[in-house]
Amino acid sequence: MIPGYTDHSANERTFLAWVRTGVAVIAFGFVVEKFNLFLVELASASLQASGRSVQFHLPSGPFGRYDGVALILVGLALVVVAAARFVRTSRMLDDKEVHAAGGIRTEVILSAVLAVIVAAISAYLVLD
Repeated sequence: MIPGYTDHSANERTFLAWVRTGVAVIAFGFVVEKFNLFLVELASASLQASGRSVQFHLPSGPFGRYDGVALILVGLALVVVAAARFVRTSRMLDDKEVHAAGGIRTEVILSAVLAVIVAAISAYLVLD
């Protein structure tokens, strides 16, 4: 039996939850990015078919090319932070010394950035 098995399995479940969340955020970023590209292509194809030449802007205004990329980068950051915390916590669980709980500043910052990006996309959808 592994010493501290329940602690290690809880650490692994937490790691997998963070990775799942990161992958979901990355996937949503790809969806946003591809949907923007789809709208641009659809508009340019319909304008070419009608013979008109009109400038078409990305659906999200000046951030049209960056909202999907921002979500992808935040998702990647979530996965990297999850891996680092998993390794650090695993080492601390194997150590016989008692350790103080580490800071959660990185997770709070990443969560805040994600919340701001999602709020901005939601506000755009509501106001447009």
